This record gives sequence, structure tokens and C-alpha cells, in this order.
Amino acid sequence: MSSHLLGIDTGGTFTDFVYLHDQQFQVHKVLSTPDAPQEAIFQGLTEMGLDAIAASGELKVVHGTTVATNATLEGKGVPTAYIANRGLGDVLYIGRQTRPELYNLEVRRPSIDLPERLLLEVGARLDANGVEISGFSKNELAELKRRVEKLAPRSIAINLLFSFINDTHEKEIEELFGPEYFVSRSSFVLPEYREYERGVTTWLNAWIGPLIDEYLVSVKQSLRPSTVSVMQSSGVTIGADQAARRAVNLLLSGPVGGLQAAQIISPGSRLITFDMGGTSTDVALIDGEIKLTSESHIANLPIAIPMADIHTIGAGGGSIAFIDDGGLLQVGPASAGAKPGPACYGLGGTMPTVTDANLVLQRLRPDNFLGGSMQLDTNAAMEVMRPLAGQLDINVQELAAGIIDIANEHMTQALRVISIQRGFDPREFTLVCFGGAGGLHFCDLAEALEMNRAIVPVNGGVLSALGMLATSPGREITRTHRKLVSGSSDDDIQRLFATLQAQGELELLEEGVVNPAARYSLDLRYLGQTFTLTTPYRDLRTAEIEFHELHERRYGHRLDKPVELLNLRLHLEVEGTDLKLPPWKKDPGKPSSLDLPGHGTVVVYDRDQLIVDQQFTGPALITEPHATTLIKKNWDVVVDQVGNLMLEKAS
Repeated sequence: MSSHLLGIDTGGTFTDFVYLHDQQFQVHKVLSTPDAPQEAIFQGLTEMGLDAIAASGELKVVHGTTVATNATLEGKGVPTAYIANRGLGDVLYIGRQTRPELYNLEVRRPSIDLPERLLLEVGARLDANGVEISGFSKNELAELKRRVEKLAPRSIAINLLFSFINDTHEKEIEELFGPEYFVSRSSFVLPEYREYERGVTTWLNAWIGPLIDEYLVSVKQSLRPSTVSVMQSSGVTIGADQAARRAVNLLLSGPVGGLQAAQIISPGSRLITFDMGGTSTDVALIDGEIKLTSESHIANLPIAIPMADIHTIGAGGGSIAFIDDGGLLQVGPASAGAKPGPACYGLGGTMPTVTDANLVLQRLRPDNFLGGSMQLDTNAAMEVMRPLAGQLDINVQELAAGIIDIANEHMTQALRVISIQRGFDPREFTLVCFGGAGGLHFCDLAEALEMNRAIVPVNGGVLSALGMLATSPGREITRTHRKLVSGSSDDDIQRLFATLQAQGELELLEEGVVNPAARYSLDLRYLGQTFTLTTPYRDLRTAEIEFHELHERRYGHRLDKPVELLNLRLHLEVEGTDLKLPPWKKDPGKPSSLDLPGHGTVVVYDRDQLIVDQQFTGPALITEPHATTLIKKNWDVVVDQVGNLMLEKAS
């Protein structure tokens, strides 16, 4: 394993870097370049002096990218042909009968960038047991190829009925188009039942796959011969050479790195993570380990691949404040992003943001932003707020406080979604805050949820990039096997898992990875239910007992009904980097003080000058190059052995 490790997290506003060598860390931030994300990466490498190490082949890079997410949200995929069974080409248009807004008589279905001319149908058909009813007719495949060549798409998505049981027909179509097109087949991307969700996921994989491929080719060529891995949404990495084949697995590529780092800071603990960046806020719950879900939605489309259960809202430092048609102050989800960014950045921003509000309230130090490399303009922040303040007949400071309150309420609701609404009491958890903007808001959120413990990690402003250094190669592989638990045998289940494991190990072998550890689980539900709960698998009897317990905790009751097995899930992961944070060796410094609106006189500490076991009580302001932390009154703080701030609410 290389002794030179670099984690890169590309965010909507900043691109973060954490470099590890000989147990010493170097951190860095640059403004993101959304139109060409790789440019920010190359800039950061140069500014950190890592070009020569990359050129030597000694640098191992783990990258969290937003290319997949941004392309999906912005509707910027490539022309994609969608191939389905005859009579079923319009399934992606019809979707589900379930309405997202029950009383809206004019509800709009999620739009999908699939012109009718790119819908193609074939006559081959399988029954529900995977047995062939009819094959391809004479010359059908040749005609299909001619039609595709005439349409000239960049990629092809194949989604045939019951291909998760028998993938023969899908493979025949895949072989037809060879390497000339980017081909995505459902039996590889998501071999699960539910044709609509499987179809959307497969189409999306094909729609963004070529973009991921182009982007990663650029990154790989610039870093060659050093190796590049990409973080997947499930919390394991995939080699850059293979990532485009599973492009849809990269939709939460960046945020999951923070969850990995949180587990390093407090392994095995019950944590709620709060990651507030410049564009969005990501929250998640860790009950001993990262929770995965297959019921996520991106751009209102169902994405059924396993991904970390992260709830994202449009509330970040760059979230724009405005007055709605009813005359009420609102914040987000629109963001100023990296360019032009908040007005105080001095890059042309003309709309008031959360960052501007924090600066007006003096919670940000204008001369110490990004370690002094960027000077914030307080006057510019105040000027863009004056029109809104005038409309509301309040002063600029009152407007700034209102912006913070509204942003906090949005984030508090997000924390409730992943805790209270899922049967967890947040008071039993510790809040871990990170991201460049998180430290200014976490005390308010903890108090709103009556949480009494919190952690502000060392290097919290770049924590997702740090977490990538501890992430290891792996795969998350699923397969539908619908059967009553009472009618299944452990021998059958173990044979099916062995098949999945062979597939995953073969993929990892292409990356030079051998002997991954395996973790098995089952998707179970009561007979007649629609949705499932994922339950660890050791044997069927134990899994059934644990399912009843999970159901009761999630929904408040259990049923006296047969339990049905729907999907098998396999998690493969090799042993990762034993990442240990270095001891905190800092010289004690002399704090200053500041009169902070709403908090009175607060002590201002430079985080680099805090020492191990140092204790103090808020209110206090902690400054560091990549983040600022506001400790409110009645919170006790102690600095642990590696520099994390461990907080507890005074009784």
C-alpha cells in the first residue's frame, strides 16, 4: 500500500484535500470549478506541491465526486436509447400510481429525459420464473442494431422483464452493440424485481455513464501513473477504470466520506452526523455502523441501488435568502454556489446568503477565512441585505438573525427525518458536526433536539476528504429471490450468496484486490406488504426473529403473519487503511475576546493553540483555517488526545 494517500472531496462550493504521509496530515481547500471539476483538483495538487509525487506513481488518490449528482440534478445526461419488452416501452413515463402530493389534482410526474424516438421494444419474453416464452425473431437483432445506428445515441439502457432471474436476453442485446456504445443492462446494474425502479436506475446509469467516464479519464491521465479510486454511495470504493460501469452508484460519492470519518472518531457509537457545506446539508444516523437504504430519490426519480441513508436538503452557507410572494422571509434551496458565491466573497454575488448573515453577526472573522487566503467583505454582505431588511422593516442585524433561524429550522427538520421519524430518540445519540459551515449552527440544532452531547472533529472543514483515506475497495451486490422464509432453506440461501460473492470477487480482482470480507443480509417483509426491512443474515431463523424486532421499533408493532424474503444483499469489503489521527501537539496560546451579537462577550480561541485536556465553557468562538465553531452558553468543552472538541450540555 502506498504511503502517500490523498482524499479529494469535490463539493458545490469548495473542493477539499487531505494528504496523509507518515501519519502527518496536510489539508487544503480551493474554490470548486463546477463547469470542469477536474480543474479545481489540478489546482489543489499544484498548490499542495504534490505534482511530483503523483508523477512518480506513489500517490494513491480516493476521490468523492459530484459529477454524477450534478448531471442528474441539472438534467445534463447524454442521448440514451432505452430497450424494453414489446408493449412496455412507456413504463418509465407511467411510473407509479402513488402520488407525492395526495390532494394536488394537477400533480406532475417526475420528468425523464427520454424522447419517444429513443424507446425501442423487442419481442423476446421470459415468464415470472425466468423461463423463455419467446426468443428473438429472425433478423430482429440485426434490425434493432440498424435502428440504433440510425438514432445515433451515445448510450443504451436495457431493461427486460425478469432479467434478474435469467439475463440471457439482455446479454444477447449487450453483445450486439459491443464497445461502440456505452451499454447498461439491468441484470448487471440492479438485478432486482420492480421493473419501474430497475428501469429508471438502469437508464440513469446509461444516461450519466459516459460523462463519468470522460471525467475520470481526464483525472486518471493527469495523475498517471498514480492510482485513482472513487467513493461509492455505499461507503466502499471502486477503481476509476470500472466506476463508469456503475455510474449510478456514485450519486452520494462525496457525503459518505464524512460518515466514514465519524466512525473513526467515535467507533461503534450512536451518532447523528451533520455536514453543512456551501451548497447543501447532509444528515445521517449511525447506529454502530453506516445504515444503507435502497429507497432513495434523486431529482424525484427512484434510485434503488444500495446507498448510505443520507438525507440532503438545500441549506448551506451559500443558500440564498429571499422574500416570497406572501411577504415571508425564506432561505434556500437555491444556492450562490462557488461562482459567484456569497456577496462577501467579492466574486460578484448579489444575493444575501447564510454565510453573509454569519459574517454580519460577526461569527465569521473576515481576516481569517481559509487561513487568511480569502478576505471577506463585511460591507458587501451588509449592502446585499439592506433591500430585504427594508422590505421587512427591520435592520440588517435582525435580518441576519432571521436568516440563521430559518436555516437552522430547515436543518432541524432534516435531523428529525432521519431520527424521530424512523423510531430513534436523538437524545440517545451524539451529534457530530463537520463541513465548512457546520460549526456555526450545531449548538442550535442540538438544543432543538434536546441532545446533550456533540463532537466537533479535528479538520472538520474537510472531514469528508479525510474519511476517504480510511475507505477500502468493495462492492454492494443484490439479487431478488422472492420466497416465504418458511419455505426457504439455509442451503439454498448460502448457494445464492456464493454466486453473488464470486461475481463481486471477480470485479475486485480486476482492481488487484483479493480476499474481501463478506457481510450478508436479507430484505424481509410481512406477506402482503410493499416495502422491506434489511436484516443481517446468519441463518433464516435468527433473521426472522430480528425482522420482527426491527419492524416493531420502526413502526411500533409486529404482525402475526408469514415473513417473505425478497432480496439478498452482499457487502464485500477489503481491510482498509488503519487510519489513526496523530496526537494533538499544539502550543498553548492566549485567547482574545469579542462582543458577539446575541451572545455577549465571548472568548475567541485559535484552534491550533488549544492543548490536550484543555477545558472551557461557552460562549466561545473557535477559529481555524477551514471552519469556524460557535460554542453557545452552557456547553462544556474538553479537547481530546487528537484534538477533537468533545462537548456536553451543562445540566
